[in-house]
Amino acid sequence: MPLDHYVTLGRSGLRVSPFALGAMTFGDDPGAAGCGVEESERILATYLDRGGNFIDTANFYTNGHSEKILGDWFAARPGRRQHVVLASKFFGNLYPGDPNGGGAGRASIIAQLHETLRRLRTDYLDVYWLHNWDRHTPVEETLRTLDDLVRAGKIRYIGFSNTPAWLTAQAQTTALLKGWTPLIALQVEYSLLARTVEGELAPLALDQGIALVPWSPLKNGFLSGKYRRGTEVTDSARTAFVGGPSEREYEVIDTVAAVADELGTSSAAVSLAWLRARAGTVVPIIGARRVEHLESNLAGLEVRLSPEHLEALEKVSAPELDYPAPMHGSLRAMLQFAGATVDGEASMVYPPLLQSDVRY
Repeated sequence: MPLDHYVTLGRSGLRVSPFALGAMTFGDDPGAAGCGVEESERILATYLDRGGNFIDTANFYTNGHSEKILGDWFAARPGRRQHVVLASKFFGNLYPGDPNGGGAGRASIIAQLHETLRRLRTDYLDVYWLHNWDRHTPVEETLRTLDDLVRAGKIRYIGFSNTPAWLTAQAQTTALLKGWTPLIALQVEYSLLARTVEGELAPLALDQGIALVPWSPLKNGFLSGKYRRGTEVTDSARTAFVGGPSEREYEVIDTVAAVADELGTSSAAVSLAWLRARAGTVVPIIGARRVEHLESNLAGLEVRLSPEHLEALEKVSAPELDYPAPMHGSLRAMLQFAGATVDGEASMVYPPLLQSDVRY
């Protein structure tokens, strides 16, 4: 599947590439694990030339430099902007000391969008993400503001990132009941080394026809293939920040590497192919600091995992989910008392009450 075999992003008419290009690494802001303007532009051009059309950034990335790099590149190439799906995020405060410089209130959303559009040198965004949960702002205020911006033509679709499932469900229900713009996608941490999203958010997305757009699909590069037992990684810009894999993570890394060796591909490609095989619409965000990183990740479009490979990966990476998720997953079989079947699934059937169990 090449990048120009598009998928529909959630319950919408927006068609995007099966991998999004993450621009978090665009820009050499001090303290950021990014790359310079020239390499950023080469990565962007390579992705677009391969048929990619979904680009993700945020106002906070490299202190706004990421958005500016994208804006300058498209401004220098008239006619290309309208053929890509350009997404950015709001929430991060770029103005220390100003309590309204970030967050998800009406005034701050409008101000943040104005600055994002200025840096991107465009008059609209295709997708605008809430980057994080603003505990101090009613979600109705955030949703109504976003709906007003959709109606004004400033943004076209909306999504949430890093928000609790209960809040996301509340927001989606509110939007649908009030006739406001609903969510079409959730940007979440999701990988073979980070699967707790499967407890609440992933089932919610599947039920509501909302796409999942995973960030860090290679878990800080741990699933890239460069991390092996007994070897030292010296070329990773993030190792100094996040450390190395744990023993539990190495168990997953080893299994991924074994599958990759069987298929003659990379661990990164296997990890990304696993995400694409999940239920619903899953569009991973691939990031790169060099063109070679991008090319390695794109190999994930060519990998097809067998049922045996999927089972091995599923088993070794199985997450520990919070209650009540275990009651609805593997524990269900332990709690069954009879063999009734409904819609192809075994049902929980309790034995009849004894007279001694009845209380009046």
